[in-house]
Amino acid sequence: MKILIKNGRVINPATQFDAVCDVAIASGRIIGIANTPADFKPGKVIDAEGCIVLPGLVDLAVRLREPGYEHEGMLESEMAAAVAGGVTSVVCPPDTDPVLDEPGLVEMLKFRAEKLHQSRVFPLGALTRSLKGAVLTEMVELTEAGCVGFSQAEVALEDTLVLQRALQYASTFGYTVWLRPQDFHLGKGVAASGPLATRMGLSGVPVAAETIALYTIFELMKSTGASVHLCRLSSAAGVALVRQAKRDGLKLSCDISINSLQLTDADIGYFDSRARLNPPLRQQRDRDALRAALADGTVDALVSDHTPVDEDAKTLPFAEAEPGATGLELLLSQALKWSEQDGVPLLRALSGVTDAPARVIGATLGTLQASVGQLVEGGVADVCIFDPAERWTVGPQTLRSQGKYTPFSGYELPGRVRGTLVGGHVAFDAGLRG
Repeated sequence: MKILIKNGRVINPATQFDAVCDVAIASGRIIGIANTPADFKPGKVIDAEGCIVLPGLVDLAVRLREPGYEHEGMLESEMAAAVAGGVTSVVCPPDTDPVLDEPGLVEMLKFRAEKLHQSRVFPLGALTRSLKGAVLTEMVELTEAGCVGFSQAEVALEDTLVLQRALQYASTFGYTVWLRPQDFHLGKGVAASGPLATRMGLSGVPVAAETIALYTIFELMKSTGASVHLCRLSSAAGVALVRQAKRDGLKLSCDISINSLQLTDADIGYFDSRARLNPPLRQQRDRDALRAALADGTVDALVSDHTPVDEDAKTLPFAEAEPGATGLELLLSQALKWSEQDGVPLLRALSGVTDAPARVIGATLGTLQASVGQLVEGGVADVCIFDPAERWTVGPQTLRSQGKYTPFSGYELPGRVRGTLVGGHVAFDAGLRG
């Protein structure tokens, strides 16, 4: 279908483009921005006056809960949540059941997702078989099946020799290894080490759990030449190490979650299990350092860390509750809120959820999807249309995800998605005007 989006404020953070103009779409691609072809006859017209027309968001940390955890989230519900949040591309970790360590499982997940005609799904393959940290997976076969990188998800590697071999193997083929920096032994607590955890009697995770892992990763990167993406940094000390590693020229990218961007360990409140998260919420100095690092580009991307958890697993004593929170539908609003709070330029804030995360997976997207995270003529028509003036309140009734638990429940957030297009197809419509 030919679609014309008119009168919207079109923003493409990758090129710093920001102007009120029209966008013409045909055959799933953008054929005109501010210069609609004279013979273009749209089958559908969308009036985006007062709205921002943005590249579809790219989220690097989304658990879709299939296969194996359908009681916590169905592919249908989580993909619906994605497009409702303006997210058109998601990267999902391999910690499903069974683990994504076989090409057939990856192909089935991608097939199921494509049949829904909603967000694009880019799976991460397991770094080791069954995530047990012993035997490396067949990375070549998994890449051919559609994996964009390799990860241990939340399962820390105990054996440094296995990590070294994994990085050597990945480096040989130019693959990226995605790691959450956490020491196997130190990272087993349920809250960030500090006065609050001590006072509440909660087992702590020290900052050293992150920094020790980072030192190890960086030394192995130097010896192997591997490319690594660090998932969900949580500490000021970690940010400082990443900043230096980037100065040293390591092939490195990283992200932080909306939870660590906005919250601190004080938000645990009176043992609120909605704030039981991995990585754990840290102190204000850590949060401030993360926000500054995202603003200056040390941190590449902002992610939702979407992990839907069902009622039975979440409504338990804090230390026993399953870690995780829904976040897909909050990603855009949290980026806007951060921009408002810290005076970060809007284009910079939006870059962290569009073109910057797209560049992390860009080398594996191929020519067809090389324009993911951008609005460019000839590129794929993945578009988010949102009203920046509208505010909404987070709550179970406003979330399409099957997981209703989030530490932001009850928060009023800026920016409401009005419509989402994926490949020129209207995947979400919340009152688009014709």
